[in-house]
Amino acid sequence: MDEPVTLEQAKKMDFLLHEMGKRLFTIEDDPVAELPLAQFRVCALLHGGPRSMSALGRELGVSVSAMTQIADRLERAGLVSRVAVGTDRRVRHLELTARGEEIMRRREATRVQRVVAALQRLSPEARKRVLASLEMFVGACGASQGEDAATEPAGQRSASGCG
Repeated sequence: MDEPVTLEQAKKMDFLLHEMGKRLFTIEDDPVAELPLAQFRVCALLHGGPRSMSALGRELGVSVSAMTQIADRLERAGLVSRVAVGTDRRVRHLELTARGEEIMRRREATRVQRVVAALQRLSPEARKRVLASLEMFVGACGASQGEDAATEPAGQRSASGCG
């Protein structure tokens, strides 16, 4: 019979994930770190390419008016711009500016380099075990939310995460 998950195990996992995030993904002098979470999530989504305001609002679970306010703030910060799509001038997409793209590209490169450095400290066998365990856990996160338990391909990540 399977052993039930304890609150202590869940708290330890929460702590470890938080620590891992701090150690790998907290970047000094990062302009994006100063952004409120919703604005950061928009930038992360746009790092994959331009998106419509309505699609962004749906993905973030915010109203069109809230999405407009977020876009206004990001535009004033010089991180995004609104672009017309096709012949209908009312249809607008958001896209990262060159500055926004560079900031997000630098963040990603820094994160990947930190992960490389951490993985290099492990034996090849330990790396395989860690990666397999993380893939299983990410799959369990999706399954616990009623999503497909398959993980996204390397380099493809949603801005929402497991929580």
